[in-house]
Amino acid sequence: MMRTSKLAACVAIAAALALTACSTEKTPTPAARTSTPGVTGTITVFAASSLTGTFNQIGKDFQAANPGSNVVFSYGGSSTLAQQINQGAPADVFAAASPATMKTVTDAGGADGTPVVFVRNQLVIAVPKGNPKGIKGLADLAKPGVTVALCAETVPCGAAAKTALAAASVTITPVTLEADVKSALSKVTLGEVDAALVYRTDAKAEPKVDGIEFPESAKAINDYPIAVLKAAPNKPGAQAFVAYVLSDAGIKVLTDAGFQRPTS
Repeated sequence: MMRTSKLAACVAIAAALALTACSTEKTPTPAARTSTPGVTGTITVFAASSLTGTFNQIGKDFQAANPGSNVVFSYGGSSTLAQQINQGAPADVFAAASPATMKTVTDAGGADGTPVVFVRNQLVIAVPKGNPKGIKGLADLAKPGVTVALCAETVPCGAAAKTALAAASVTITPVTLEADVKSALSKVTLGEVDAALVYRTDAKAEPKVDGIEFPESAKAINDYPIAVLKAAPNKPGAQAFVAYVLSDAGIKVLTDAGFQRPTS
Protein backbone atom coordinates (compact mmCIF):
# COMPACT_ATOMS: atom_id res chain seq x y z
CA MET A 1 0.00 0.00 0.00
CA MET A 2 2.84 2.40 0.90
CA ARG A 3 4.60 1.68 -2.40
CA THR A 4 1.38 2.31 -4.33
CA SER A 5 0.89 5.66 -2.58
CA LYS A 6 4.46 6.71 -3.31
CA LEU A 7 4.06 5.73 -6.98
CA ALA A 8 0.83 7.72 -7.26
CA ALA A 9 2.49 10.74 -5.70
CA CYS A 10 5.41 10.55 -8.15
CA VAL A 11 3.03 10.37 -11.10
CA ALA A 12 1.08 13.38 -9.80
CA ILE A 13 4.28 15.43 -9.40
CA ALA A 14 5.48 14.52 -12.87
CA ALA A 15 2.13 15.54 -14.36
CA ALA A 16 2.20 18.83 -12.49
CA LEU A 17 5.70 19.60 -13.76
CA ALA A 18 4.67 18.80 -17.32
CA LEU A 19 1.63 21.05 -17.01
CA THR A 20 3.75 23.87 -15.63
CA ALA A 21 6.21 23.53 -18.50
CA CYS A 22 3.41 23.72 -21.04
CA SER A 23 1.84 26.74 -19.38
CA THR A 24 5.09 28.72 -19.62
CA GLU A 25 5.53 28.24 -23.38
CA LYS A 26 5.36 31.54 -25.27
CA THR A 27 2.47 32.21 -27.59
CA PRO A 28 3.72 32.42 -31.19
CA THR A 29 4.05 35.96 -32.55
CA PRO A 30 1.92 37.03 -35.54
CA ALA A 31 5.05 36.75 -37.70
CA ALA A 32 5.69 33.21 -36.51
CA ARG A 33 2.14 32.18 -37.31
CA THR A 34 2.60 33.37 -40.92
CA SER A 35 5.86 31.53 -41.48
CA THR A 36 6.20 28.95 -44.23
CA PRO A 37 8.23 25.83 -43.37
CA GLY A 38 11.35 25.38 -45.48
CA VAL A 39 11.47 28.84 -47.09
CA THR A 40 15.12 29.79 -47.55
CA GLY A 41 17.41 31.61 -49.95
CA THR A 42 17.20 34.98 -51.67
CA ILE A 43 13.86 36.30 -52.87
CA THR A 44 14.17 39.19 -55.34
CA VAL A 45 11.18 41.54 -55.38
CA PHE A 46 10.66 44.20 -58.05
CA ALA A 47 8.27 46.78 -56.55
CA ALA A 48 6.87 50.22 -57.33
CA SER A 49 8.81 52.98 -55.58
CA SER A 50 5.72 54.01 -53.61
CA LEU A 51 5.96 50.66 -51.77
CA THR A 52 9.50 51.33 -50.49
CA GLY A 53 8.81 52.00 -46.81
CA THR A 54 6.10 49.40 -46.35
CA PHE A 55 7.85 46.62 -48.28
CA ASN A 56 11.09 47.24 -46.40
CA GLN A 57 9.16 46.60 -43.18
CA ILE A 58 7.31 43.60 -44.61
CA GLY A 59 10.64 42.20 -45.80
CA LYS A 60 12.10 42.42 -42.29
CA ASP A 61 9.00 40.79 -40.79
CA PHE A 62 9.07 38.03 -43.40
CA GLN A 63 12.74 37.26 -42.74
CA ALA A 64 12.07 37.13 -38.99
CA ALA A 65 9.27 34.64 -39.63
CA ASN A 66 11.35 32.61 -42.08
CA PRO A 67 14.95 32.26 -40.84
CA GLY A 68 17.29 31.52 -43.72
CA SER A 69 15.39 33.72 -46.16
CA ASN A 70 16.75 36.98 -47.58
CA VAL A 71 14.43 39.44 -49.32
CA VAL A 72 16.14 41.80 -51.78
CA PHE A 73 14.16 44.70 -53.25
CA SER A 74 14.54 46.62 -56.49
CA TYR A 75 12.37 49.75 -56.45
CA GLY A 76 11.50 52.04 -59.34
CA GLY A 77 8.82 53.20 -61.72
CA SER A 78 6.47 50.31 -62.46
CA SER A 79 6.81 50.67 -66.23
CA THR A 80 10.61 50.53 -66.02
CA LEU A 81 10.49 47.46 -63.77
CA ALA A 82 8.04 45.73 -66.10
CA GLN A 83 10.34 46.38 -69.04
CA GLN A 84 13.31 44.96 -67.13
CA ILE A 85 11.33 41.82 -66.26
CA ASN A 86 10.29 41.35 -69.89
CA GLN A 87 13.94 41.70 -70.91
CA GLY A 88 14.91 38.84 -68.61
CA ALA A 89 16.00 40.54 -65.39
CA PRO A 90 16.14 37.85 -62.64
CA ALA A 91 13.25 38.48 -60.25
CA ASP A 92 10.87 36.37 -58.20
CA VAL A 93 8.00 38.78 -57.49
CA PHE A 94 6.57 41.87 -59.19
CA ALA A 95 4.41 44.39 -57.30
CA ALA A 96 3.17 47.15 -59.60
CA ALA A 97 1.37 50.43 -58.93
CA SER A 98 -1.21 49.83 -61.65
CA PRO A 99 -2.90 46.96 -63.51
CA ALA A 100 -1.73 48.48 -66.83
CA THR A 101 1.95 48.04 -65.98
CA MET A 102 1.34 44.54 -64.63
CA LYS A 103 -0.46 43.72 -67.89
CA THR A 104 2.72 44.30 -69.87
CA VAL A 105 4.29 41.44 -67.90
CA THR A 106 1.28 39.11 -68.05
CA ASP A 107 0.84 39.75 -71.79
CA ALA A 108 4.44 38.66 -72.29
CA GLY A 109 3.74 35.47 -70.34
CA GLY A 110 5.91 36.53 -67.42
CA ALA A 111 3.50 35.92 -64.53
CA ASP A 112 2.94 32.58 -62.85
CA GLY A 113 -0.82 32.62 -62.35
CA THR A 114 -3.18 35.57 -62.07
CA PRO A 115 -1.91 38.73 -60.32
CA VAL A 116 -3.81 39.76 -57.18
CA VAL A 117 -4.71 43.35 -56.27
CA PHE A 118 -3.59 43.80 -52.67
CA VAL A 119 -3.97 47.55 -52.00
CA ARG A 120 -5.07 50.82 -53.58
CA ASN A 121 -3.57 54.31 -53.48
CA GLN A 122 -4.78 57.84 -54.11
CA LEU A 123 -3.15 61.12 -55.13
CA VAL A 124 -2.66 64.24 -53.03
CA ILE A 125 -0.92 67.54 -53.71
CA ALA A 126 2.37 67.57 -51.84
CA VAL A 127 3.48 71.03 -50.72
CA PRO A 128 6.24 72.22 -48.36
CA LYS A 129 5.31 72.06 -44.67
CA GLY A 130 3.01 74.95 -43.83
CA ASN A 131 1.79 75.28 -47.43
CA PRO A 132 3.45 78.67 -48.12
CA LYS A 133 1.64 79.14 -51.45
CA GLY A 134 -1.77 78.48 -49.89
CA ILE A 135 -2.63 75.75 -52.38
CA LYS A 136 -6.12 74.32 -51.83
CA GLY A 137 -6.83 72.36 -54.98
CA LEU A 138 -5.75 71.49 -58.51
CA ALA A 139 -6.83 74.85 -59.92
CA ASP A 140 -4.21 76.56 -57.76
CA LEU A 141 -1.47 74.62 -59.54
CA ALA A 142 -2.26 76.52 -62.75
CA LYS A 143 -1.75 79.95 -61.17
CA PRO A 144 1.17 82.09 -62.39
CA GLY A 145 4.31 81.61 -60.35
CA VAL A 146 3.41 78.14 -59.04
CA THR A 147 5.93 75.50 -60.09
CA VAL A 148 4.83 71.86 -60.22
CA ALA A 149 6.48 68.46 -60.57
CA LEU A 150 4.61 65.52 -62.06
CA CYS A 151 5.48 61.93 -62.78
CA ALA A 152 5.88 61.03 -66.44
CA GLU A 153 2.65 59.75 -67.98
CA THR A 154 4.25 56.37 -68.68
CA VAL A 155 4.37 55.54 -64.96
CA PRO A 156 1.24 54.97 -62.84
CA CYS A 157 1.47 58.16 -60.74
CA GLY A 158 1.74 60.21 -63.95
CA ALA A 159 -1.18 58.44 -65.59
CA ALA A 160 -3.27 59.02 -62.46
CA ALA A 161 -2.28 62.70 -62.40
CA LYS A 162 -3.37 63.10 -66.03
CA THR A 163 -6.76 61.55 -65.22
CA ALA A 164 -7.27 63.75 -62.15
CA LEU A 165 -6.32 66.96 -63.97
CA ALA A 166 -8.68 66.11 -66.83
CA ALA A 167 -11.49 65.46 -64.34
CA ALA A 168 -10.88 68.93 -62.85
CA SER A 169 -10.57 70.55 -66.30
CA VAL A 170 -7.21 71.96 -65.23
CA THR A 171 -4.21 72.32 -67.51
CA ILE A 172 -0.78 72.85 -66.02
CA THR A 173 2.73 72.93 -67.43
CA PRO A 174 5.03 71.05 -65.06
CA VAL A 175 8.62 72.23 -64.77
CA THR A 176 9.76 68.61 -64.57
CA LEU A 177 8.48 65.12 -65.35
CA GLU A 178 9.93 62.46 -63.06
CA ALA A 179 10.53 58.75 -63.54
CA ASP A 180 8.74 57.76 -60.31
CA VAL A 181 6.77 59.20 -57.42
CA LYS A 182 9.74 59.37 -55.03
CA SER A 183 11.61 61.58 -57.47
CA ALA A 184 8.60 63.88 -57.88
CA LEU A 185 8.25 64.19 -54.11
CA SER A 186 11.95 64.97 -53.70
CA LYS A 187 11.53 68.07 -55.87
CA VAL A 188 9.25 69.45 -53.15
CA THR A 189 11.44 68.47 -50.20
CA LEU A 190 14.48 70.00 -51.91
CA GLY A 191 12.60 73.27 -52.52
CA GLU A 192 12.87 72.96 -56.30
CA VAL A 193 9.11 73.19 -56.89
CA ASP A 194 6.08 74.51 -55.02
CA ALA A 195 3.99 71.35 -55.39
CA ALA A 196 3.85 67.84 -56.81
CA LEU A 197 1.14 65.29 -57.39
CA VAL A 198 2.13 62.19 -55.43
CA TYR A 199 0.48 59.30 -53.65
CA ARG A 200 -1.12 59.89 -50.28
CA THR A 201 1.16 57.29 -48.70
CA ASP A 202 4.32 59.06 -49.89
CA ALA A 203 3.16 62.42 -48.53
CA LYS A 204 2.18 60.83 -45.23
CA ALA A 205 5.63 59.28 -44.82
CA GLU A 206 7.53 62.53 -45.52
CA PRO A 207 7.62 64.96 -42.53
CA LYS A 208 8.79 67.86 -44.70
CA VAL A 209 5.55 68.09 -46.68
CA ASP A 210 1.82 68.49 -46.22
CA GLY A 211 -0.60 66.47 -48.32
CA ILE A 212 -3.51 68.47 -49.72
CA GLU A 213 -6.52 66.32 -50.54
CA PHE A 214 -8.60 67.12 -53.63
CA PRO A 215 -11.89 65.55 -54.75
CA GLU A 216 -10.80 64.61 -58.27
CA SER A 217 -8.31 62.11 -56.85
CA ALA A 218 -11.25 59.74 -56.29
CA LYS A 219 -11.43 59.34 -60.07
CA ALA A 220 -7.78 58.35 -60.34
CA ILE A 221 -7.28 55.64 -57.71
CA ASN A 222 -4.60 53.11 -58.56
CA ASP A 223 -4.93 49.40 -57.80
CA TYR A 224 -1.68 47.62 -56.90
CA PRO A 225 -1.35 44.04 -58.23
CA ILE A 226 1.29 41.53 -57.13
CA ALA A 227 2.39 38.33 -58.85
CA VAL A 228 4.90 35.50 -58.67
CA LEU A 229 6.98 35.52 -61.85
CA LYS A 230 7.12 32.49 -64.11
CA ALA A 231 10.92 32.59 -64.36
CA ALA A 232 11.38 33.09 -60.60
CA PRO A 233 14.72 31.59 -59.48
CA ASN A 234 13.20 30.96 -56.03
CA LYS A 235 9.57 30.11 -56.72
CA PRO A 236 8.77 28.64 -53.27
CA GLY A 237 10.19 31.78 -51.68
CA ALA A 238 8.26 33.99 -54.10
CA GLN A 239 4.99 32.21 -53.31
CA ALA A 240 5.63 32.51 -49.58
CA PHE A 241 6.43 36.24 -49.84
CA VAL A 242 3.28 36.99 -51.83
CA ALA A 243 1.24 35.02 -49.29
CA TYR A 244 2.80 37.08 -46.50
CA VAL A 245 1.95 40.37 -48.24
CA LEU A 246 -1.66 39.19 -48.55
CA SER A 247 -1.80 38.04 -44.91
CA ASP A 248 -3.30 40.11 -42.09
CA ALA A 249 0.22 40.96 -40.91
CA GLY A 250 1.27 42.27 -44.32
CA ILE A 251 -1.93 44.18 -45.02
CA LYS A 252 -1.74 45.86 -41.59
CA VAL A 253 1.68 47.32 -42.43
CA LEU A 254 0.27 48.68 -45.68
CA THR A 255 -2.96 50.12 -44.31
CA ASP A 256 -1.14 51.70 -41.36
CA ALA A 257 0.90 53.60 -43.97
CA GLY A 258 -2.23 54.92 -45.66
CA PHE A 259 -2.87 52.35 -48.37
CA GLN A 260 -6.49 51.32 -48.86
CA ARG A 261 -7.87 47.82 -49.00
CA PRO A 262 -9.12 46.89 -52.47
CA THR A 263 -12.84 46.83 -53.08
CA SER A 264 -14.31 43.35 -53.31
